[in-house]
Amino acid sequence: MRASLFGVFCLLCGTSLLLGAQQMAWSQVFSLSSDTWLTLTASRLPRLAALVLTGVGLSVCGVILQHIVRNKFVEPATSGGLDAAKLGILVALTVAPNTGTVGRMLFALAFCFAASLIFVAIIRRIKFKNSILVPVMGLMYSGVLSAIAEFYAYRNNILQSMQGWLLGDFSKIVQGNYEIIYLILPIVVLSYLYAQRFTVLGMGEGMATSLGLNYSVTVSLGLMLVAVTVSATVITVGAIPFVGLVIPNLVALHYGDNLSHSLPVVALSGASLLLACDILGRVLIYPFEVPIGLTAGGVGGVLFLVLIFRRLR
Repeated sequence: MRASLFGVFCLLCGTSLLLGAQQMAWSQVFSLSSDTWLTLTASRLPRLAALVLTGVGLSVCGVILQHIVRNKFVEPATSGGLDAAKLGILVALTVAPNTGTVGRMLFALAFCFAASLIFVAIIRRIKFKNSILVPVMGLMYSGVLSAIAEFYAYRNNILQSMQGWLLGDFSKIVQGNYEIIYLILPIVVLSYLYAQRFTVLGMGEGMATSLGLNYSVTVSLGLMLVAVTVSATVITVGAIPFVGLVIPNLVALHYGDNLSHSLPVVALSGASLLLACDILGRVLIYPFEVPIGLTAGGVGGVLFLVLIFRRLR
């Protein structure tokens, strides 16, 4: 199973490298002419790296959030994290316009972390008997944050630009303007090192505390890892929904909820899904592109509905 998944991942990576407005073949890749080398190093390889890291990061974020909240239908797009990060970037653009990419990411990180803390507090206070109500509550919460962000953008006359650059899109990824996405690498390493603790979180506060786990500190660490990943993703490529929701659920069907065993598969599956959605967006209206925020949202939304109907049965 893992070997076949890795094979699919490698095939998708190769397809992503060859696909684009400028036609390329494997013979051209190995010949490394000046034009081919420039296309690979300046555009195709940075785009591939950004796709893989974003898919890995969002899927790992989703599985961490699901263990913290103890609900399979939670991820940054259904818990307010993405919309809070967008709001943080908008505030940075108006309050500190000269801070640059790092400063905007720090604003997004702070807003995303605060919004995640509030969402977890709400879910812990309102003990839902039906698990479907948790993502519904999260979508309502996200809707409120999105409305605040759009109102803020409207009042500051940046609404049109916000709608353009906050939609998930990898077409503008080139060498020199995407490197902040590499922050996801240490986040994934930390997530794997703390995988056993996050698994214990999914057992509930009482059980985790009885096993000697510092519940509050571990939850805060998990939310901080999520906030860093989401803010780095949004500032680099925009908002991409549902990846962190469907991948952990699909992997859990075969590998269970022990993150020590399933986290590598979650990461590889998330990268593969995002690569597939990106390839789909690049061939639908070739040589033009459909933004990955639309293709990932459509594919992820369908899979989300399938998971809900499966749970209701």
